[in-house]
Amino acid sequence: MSTAAARERVAELRDLVEGHLHRYHVLDDPEISDAEYDALFDELVALEQANPSLATPDSPTRRVGAPPAAAFREVRHDTPMLSLDKCASVAELEAWEERCRRHLGEEGPDVRFTYFCEPKIDGVAVSLLYRDGTLERGATRGNGETGEDITANVRTIRAIPLRLKGDPPPELEVRGEVYMPIDGFLAFNEKARASGERPIVNPRNGAAGSLRQLDPAVTAARPLSMFCYSAGASPGWPARDQAAVMEAFKSFGLRVNPRSALQADLAGCARYVETLLNERDRLGYAIDGAVVKVNDFALRERLGQVTRKPRWAMAYKYPAEEASTVLEAVDFQVGRTGAITPVAKLRPVFVGGVTVSNATLHNMDEVERLDLRIGDTVHIHRAGDVIPQIMKVEKSKRPANAETVTMPVACPACGAPIQRPEGEVVARCGAGRQCAAQRKERLRHFASRLALDIEGLGDKLVDQLVAADLVTDPADLYALTKEQLEGLERMGSKSAENLLAALAASKHVTFARFIYALGIREVGETTAQAVAARYATLDALLRADAESLQEVDDVGPIVAANIVAFFADDANSTLARKLHEQVGIVWDAPAPAAATGSAAPLAGQTWVLTGALAAMPRQEAKQALVALGAKVAGAVSKNTTQVVAGPGAGAKRAQAKKLAVPIMDEAGLLALLARYDQGGDK
Repeated sequence: MSTAAARERVAELRDLVEGHLHRYHVLDDPEISDAEYDALFDELVALEQANPSLATPDSPTRRVGAPPAAAFREVRHDTPMLSLDKCASVAELEAWEERCRRHLGEEGPDVRFTYFCEPKIDGVAVSLLYRDGTLERGATRGNGETGEDITANVRTIRAIPLRLKGDPPPELEVRGEVYMPIDGFLAFNEKARASGERPIVNPRNGAAGSLRQLDPAVTAARPLSMFCYSAGASPGWPARDQAAVMEAFKSFGLRVNPRSALQADLAGCARYVETLLNERDRLGYAIDGAVVKVNDFALRERLGQVTRKPRWAMAYKYPAEEASTVLEAVDFQVGRTGAITPVAKLRPVFVGGVTVSNATLHNMDEVERLDLRIGDTVHIHRAGDVIPQIMKVEKSKRPANAETVTMPVACPACGAPIQRPEGEVVARCGAGRQCAAQRKERLRHFASRLALDIEGLGDKLVDQLVAADLVTDPADLYALTKEQLEGLERMGSKSAENLLAALAASKHVTFARFIYALGIREVGETTAQAVAARYATLDALLRADAESLQEVDDVGPIVAANIVAFFADDANSTLARKLHEQVGIVWDAPAPAAATGSAAPLAGQTWVLTGALAAMPRQEAKQALVALGAKVAGAVSKNTTQVVAGPGAGAKRAQAKKLAVPIMDEAGLLALLARYDQGGDK
């Protein structure tokens, strides 16, 4: 490329990068995906490196972030909040270490590097200033030199202590990442869609938008948390390395990521990066990579920094969880309750480590809100194992022949009329169990892991069983013979025997799993457990009315009405009795309360978990409490014994306070579990 051409392209790239920075950081309304932005920025860096005369001081490559918004008071950072250089392979990590050694001169080859590794949280960098142990100020990173004063907003985040514990230095600047847990992000968007409001594009935008609210009450209602990862300007604090800072942070009551770890060498860093990538889908929060830092502060001082980046740290980037692609079609799928759901068919795109070709659209209200047309360029987001979703349409790229998406008038599976009851956002096939698609989905649900967990009964086999008229409802599964199964495609003698054995094994379950397997609308795993605890027998449940059902934790008027309506249908009540009385699906009766004794120290207690938990997955915490005899409910009521509230807890924490239900944090829960694990009695 000639110098003139390079100059023209550099000017164009700077305008693009600055424009996208402004939309992302200031307007909270990104136009392109993170991967597309990175490509533009990397191209600009490469051109400036190839043409040093074009690298002017006002280039966005010399900046970090974007200018502060005019609505907030400016805060000058005593020590700049820098960005990090990035890599995407172990070979690049090794090259980085070699550059560090060369920078140290003759002694470089003999220096022993140790590293501190941590997840790279996809959130918003924040600085917290504590004076004499009390939170005095919170600020955004802004452009690295000057940020925005968001003190009133950070005070609403429960993961951030208002006063430090222990013996912190007189002045301590804490830096970290404020983020929105994925569970909170999904719940927020579900509520927003239900009320016709605009959902959040992704967890990072949710955190950024929440912190920049002029009304702190809005921030307080958002599910936010924070991990602390470094100290800024802290005069007189004698910390010598990163590991020591993190241990001190813990003693001060600051939240440190439990997956951070000290590594003895670069080989350990490589293992860490790979392990963290494999855990990415199970973390409960979005990450876009791992950060590798030289642990020793004296070495950091000698390594220094170059322009906008420290030499002593590297961000190992993972595959992006956002991308843009083209909507090629919209199909309509039929669920087990007849719900007609639009599904986007996308031009395949690599995002979040997998190739994505489908995305959920929820319902037609969502299609209309997005103003989505076939042929549009769309932004998709995939966080963890969450189903990819279309979050935004690039209307500036809409082709002239883009087609409007319309709901079919007839069920795409059976041809029955589609109905949309007044007041509901979901359209449904009116054919009920006569619709083959609904029969298939009910069978899949019945056999799923959280229901009867019938191993070997996969989607393709369900399709064959329904198509061959061998199965019309779950009870028919248990009448199948080896000869019938062997007649199906890819079902040999051994496969048939294995499936029959799995069906026999599935006959002994818990009552909660049985209730969940029936597929009652809006009765999930937690609700099924609460109902099973209240109604110990199937007869008692069949006789339950809406009023008594609403006495059950996690059951409100709508769910109670759904349960009553389900069993009021003779076909459903007959099927439930047939499965229990004729097929022989049974469950153990609950143990009498007196029999639990000291072996179940929390027997008779009802606990509720809410907010994000960092040290253990929610399901693990739930299982630990159940093992101690507690019932874990999904809603807070006057019968709740204890609420465990992690960062991001909102309505349930508020309800607990209103009802004077005791609230404990995750540290308290861990301490309680540890006491019982060690044989404690209280």
